[in-house]
Amino acid sequence: MTTMQQPASVTGAVDSERITGYARAINEALAEELRRDERVFLMGQDIGRLGGVFGLTKGLLEEFGTERVRDTAINETFIVGGAAGAALGGMVPVVELQFADFLFTAADEIFHKLAKWRYMHGGQFTLPVVVRLPSGVVGGAGAEHSQSLETIAMHVPGLKVAVPATPADAKGLLKSAVRDPDPVLFFEHKGLYRVKGPVPESPDFVVPFGSARVARPGQDLTIVATGLMVGRAVEAAERLAAEGIDVEVIDPRTLVPLDIESIVASVEKTHRLMVVHEAARTAGFGAEIAAQVQERAFFALDAPVWRVGGSDIPLPQDPTLEQAAIPSADDIVTAAHALAAV
Repeated sequence: MTTMQQPASVTGAVDSERITGYARAINEALAEELRRDERVFLMGQDIGRLGGVFGLTKGLLEEFGTERVRDTAINETFIVGGAAGAALGGMVPVVELQFADFLFTAADEIFHKLAKWRYMHGGQFTLPVVVRLPSGVVGGAGAEHSQSLETIAMHVPGLKVAVPATPADAKGLLKSAVRDPDPVLFFEHKGLYRVKGPVPESPDFVVPFGSARVARPGQDLTIVATGLMVGRAVEAAERLAAEGIDVEVIDPRTLVPLDIESIVASVEKTHRLMVVHEAARTAGFGAEIAAQVQERAFFALDAPVWRVGGSDIPLPQDPTLEQAAIPSADDIVTAAHALAAV
C-alpha cells in the first residue's frame, strides 16, 4: 500500500491531519457536504444498499436516508439527466457512474445539457452537478471499463475537470466540486482507492480549483503528471536524483481550470518539460499542455516538449498487458534520460 504526500496548497482551517485512504477521503467528503448543505444528495447505481461498485458510499444511507442517498436503475442517461433536472430545481446532486467509460452512455446529458444550458439560457440558473467517474486501469477490467477520458471532458467548454492524485486532494477537490455552481467531472482513479496519505481533519478543508501542486521540487527537468502517474513520476524522479538529474513534478490537480502559470514558471526554471498521462498518447491532454507552454515560454525551452502516454490501443484485459500499455516509472526514467541529454 503506497503513501502519498499532502498537497502543498489548501484553504480552510487545518488544525490537524490523520492518515486516511483515498477511498475513505471521498466518503468523508460526501458525508461532510451532506451535513453542511441540505440541498446536497447522492444518486447512482447501488450507492445506498451496497455502497456503490467500489464501496465508496458505504454508511451514508444509514446516516442520511433514502431521500438523500438514492439508488437508481442501470441507466446513466437517467442518472445524469435527473441530476440536471434536480439542479435546475435548486438541488445539488452528486452522481456516481460506476466507470468513467459510461460517460459516453450519458453523453448528451453531460456534454449538451450540463455543459451548455447555463450559457444557452443567459445565465438564468446554475447547474451545480458533480459527476463522479472512477477512472483508469485496475486489475484487468477490460477495454470498456479502464479508460482515462479527461481530455474528452476538457474539449467541451462549460465543464470543470478534477483529477485528484492523493487522498487529501480527493477530499479537498470533491468538497470544492460540490460547492461549485458549475458542473464538475470528477475523475477519481480506481488504482488509487487503497492509497493512504495525510488528510486534514477540518470540515472546512477544501482544495481550490486551478491551483497546481508541486509534488516534488527540482531544477533540471519538469514533469507534469496527473492521477496514478503522479506517484510514478515522483518514484522516477527519486531514482533520477541518484544519478544527478533533479526533476520537478507538477500535479495540476484540475485540468479545467488549468494552472498553466505554475507549469510555465517551473519550465522557466528547469528549461525542459515532459508530460505524463495514462490516457492514449495521441491527442491526450499532454498535447494541450505542450502547446500552451510553447506559446507562453518558447524561448525558455532548451529542448522539445516530450509526451509519455499510454499506448494507442484498446486496453488489454490481462493485468500484466494492461500495465504494459500505460507508462511505468521505468518508462519515465528512460524518457527523462533522453530528454536531459538533448
